[in-house]
Amino acid sequence: MPRIAVDAMGSDAAPRVEVEGVVAAVRAHAVEVTLVGDETRLRAELKALGAEKAPIAIRHAPDVITMHDAPSMAVKQKKKASMRVCFDLVKAGEADAVVSAGNSGAMMACGLFVLGRLPGVERPAIVTTFPTRTGDCALLDVGANVDPKPAVLAQFGVLGAVYARLLHGKVRPKVGLLSNGSEEHKGTALTRDAHQILSRVEGMPDAAFSYLGYVEGRDIFEGKADVVVTDGFTGNVVLKGVEGAAETMLGMVREEVSRSGLLAKFGAALMKNALRRLRKRIDYAEHGGAPLLGVDGVALICHGGSSAIALQNAVRVADKFAQLGLGKELSAAVAHHAALWDSASVPPPAAGAEAMS
Repeated sequence: MPRIAVDAMGSDAAPRVEVEGVVAAVRAHAVEVTLVGDETRLRAELKALGAEKAPIAIRHAPDVITMHDAPSMAVKQKKKASMRVCFDLVKAGEADAVVSAGNSGAMMACGLFVLGRLPGVERPAIVTTFPTRTGDCALLDVGANVDPKPAVLAQFGVLGAVYARLLHGKVRPKVGLLSNGSEEHKGTALTRDAHQILSRVEGMPDAAFSYLGYVEGRDIFEGKADVVVTDGFTGNVVLKGVEGAAETMLGMVREEVSRSGLLAKFGAALMKNALRRLRKRIDYAEHGGAPLLGVDGVALICHGGSSAIALQNAVRVADKFAQLGLGKELSAAVAHHAALWDSASVPPPAAGAEAMS
């Protein structure tokens, strides 16, 4: 059974929500977890939950990487920080996956410096899941690479296709490239070059995905594509915009329901249940965290404001990916599709591009 290393000091409410989420995951899913952080505080939280005898290992880590730390410097200088120790455990074979709600830039840096990239992968990507009319849609990158090469975007299509197959059950996912229109002349130099590379998949009958071409932002939620590829800057803007819009719209719906008398007409319990189902569909906590695809190991990046439920689900998903052999699946897919970008004439990466914190 895989062992999941959880950075217990990463979230805004650490270590309370991490400990609560881990205890719930262990009880509900029988996963094996190592909590990494201040041992005294972790044992106190376990005792407060009546879980001091739960089968949860603890690894003491006296330091913490904060949201204000420069990612690369923190990873190199804070070697006893809880996040860094989690990655070291995976590197040493003492754990099979990392879950953290800490600094996302530091997670990216840890993945690169400690675990390294999978063979053939130029840059890892952060992927998230959006609900659509027809199921789920994977969007990547949402923050790791602000200025990637066209060939890297093509690789993201392959990484996203594997993710959609393993997590969403899509046999041959439909991949789209995010742009400002469906016409081939739209987009930027980056998207136009990436489009040319991805279009070559039409000549691969045994490809792991089909390529739709350009898709627009509205297409994400219509379910037109199973995977949508973009650069980390655009993806991060989309992600945070959607999170804000979802919360605002849900609040507006609640207000209108209260004003219009629908609670009295249809029954308070019925309306509240409908709103609860809607929130569940759009709540990031249901997916737990965003995997960092392309590093040599399983790593899930959780929202800094994650709840215990989000951490519980992140542990569950990390355990699933570890059992499925996510790294091997990604490596095989990248190797199989290498002809798409190996023959591509692409410009070098921009100097100074680094992960977003």
